[in-house]
Amino acid sequence: MIVVYHKNNQVVKIIRDSEDLMFSSNAVGSILLRLAKLYPNDLLVWCAIELQVSLNTTAFDSIFHHHKIMTSYCTTVEGYLPEAIGYVEESPFIKINRNIAFPTWRMSSDVGGIHSSVLLQFERSLSFKGDFNYFLSSVAKVGMPEGLFCYSEPKLLLENEVVLSRKCGSSAKLFQFVKQHYRTRWAFLLFFNVLVYEKKFPLFSLLRSVLFRNRNQLHIDFTSIEIQSSRKVVALGTIDVIIPTIGRKNYLYDVLKDLAKQTHLPVHVIVVEQNPQEGTASELDYLKTESWPFEIKHIFTHQAGVCNARNVALNEVVSEWVFLADDDNRFEETLLADVMSRIRQYGVFVATTSYIQNHESKVHLKIKQWSTFGAGNSFVQKDLLENIRFNTSLEFGYGEDVDFGMQLRNLGQDVIYLPEPHILHLKAPIGGFRTKPILQWQNDLIQPKPSPTVMLSYILHKTKEQILGYKTILFLKYFKHQKIKNPYRYYSNFKKQWNSSVFWANQLKEQNEI
Repeated sequence: MIVVYHKNNQVVKIIRDSEDLMFSSNAVGSILLRLAKLYPNDLLVWCAIELQVSLNTTAFDSIFHHHKIMTSYCTTVEGYLPEAIGYVEESPFIKINRNIAFPTWRMSSDVGGIHSSVLLQFERSLSFKGDFNYFLSSVAKVGMPEGLFCYSEPKLLLENEVVLSRKCGSSAKLFQFVKQHYRTRWAFLLFFNVLVYEKKFPLFSLLRSVLFRNRNQLHIDFTSIEIQSSRKVVALGTIDVIIPTIGRKNYLYDVLKDLAKQTHLPVHVIVVEQNPQEGTASELDYLKTESWPFEIKHIFTHQAGVCNARNVALNEVVSEWVFLADDDNRFEETLLADVMSRIRQYGVFVATTSYIQNHESKVHLKIKQWSTFGAGNSFVQKDLLENIRFNTSLEFGYGEDVDFGMQLRNLGQDVIYLPEPHILHLKAPIGGFRTKPILQWQNDLIQPKPSPTVMLSYILHKTKEQILGYKTILFLKYFKHQKIKNPYRYYSNFKKQWNSSVFWANQLKEQNEI
């Protein structure tokens, strides 16, 4: 391990295994590249000299449990890039929970680390000179889609009372970053949002950003870096499967048959069958008439709603791992074995598989950090589920799976995407007797836009800037799908619909807290 201590973007000391190293250049980025070439098998750590006594080197083996991990930690709430970055990105990687390990590309020069073998992959793609904070964020932003695992990690430091003075990136740096790491149109949308919501006119920053080359098409190849996590995440390897179902008897049967063929068999399959029509009974006769190589726990309920059904099933889980499945999935006989193998290799507690339909082609081909969560195609370590459940405020709406993923992230667990093995989603027709839910706002003269459940998800998990950025995009996209063609009348009506959505979202939030 090599620790590079710096101050004001200049290196002041380098230590490798308790031995001081000589250096000639003072630029932090350039020094890191030179060290990576000299010591390609070492972990490279940067640390502000003011934080030297707080550096928690004893935790590094557990933090960097495989080579494709990059972490940092900012001692102040305000990061390098202004919060206005939220206007152009709606991912969960913007709003950082600073108290736990949290997935993000928003890196800090205060303290952090990256393996030499990873840094070397950027040598021909990025400039290692200049603003160190900008460089680190660019490495993470470019690397994450290619399979680099990036985190804010408070355990890099011991109990620390030192708060470094913060010089945030300028408006010019923000626009430069957006131009280099997003499609060009996002720089113009950023300008529009800043103008509308902050009453600023950063024209110079916008025009200056056009001069910089785009980096979002860079493809960094990490395939030469082998991964084998030192973290032990699987002990018994036992798996329970939960499946909510309603009116899909034949589809569910196929799912159970696929599970029965698994080379790594589940211990329990928990089926929660819903039928809201009073006086009805289960139609799943094959659960008892056929023999299954696992125990089936069958729960029949008249209460409709997938959030409730999954929560009921989660209460029955006893195995070490949970496979959250749907009743219209199909998969190969090695699914469970292959997923557990990847979980061991990467040392993760949450994994979501590829979930394509018959007519779709797989777009994401690399194992990487995932911005959402699949409630029908994910594996979760049981201990994480002690205090979280699907948010029933989102029942019959949208966003319950996204919300569940955010609950996991706020426990300090990342959601990892696996392109293989994949699960086929048949997207079966809605089955069973279903009554259309009565929504609290359905008789309002002004109908909320977006759905209050979507708005609630944003309020719970996004920054103010992300919410306003979404408002702008929705305003622009919705115009052609509605009848009001007068721009002024449309704006007035949209504002009323948006305010209605905010109102009902807050009502849902309060009802859930009671």
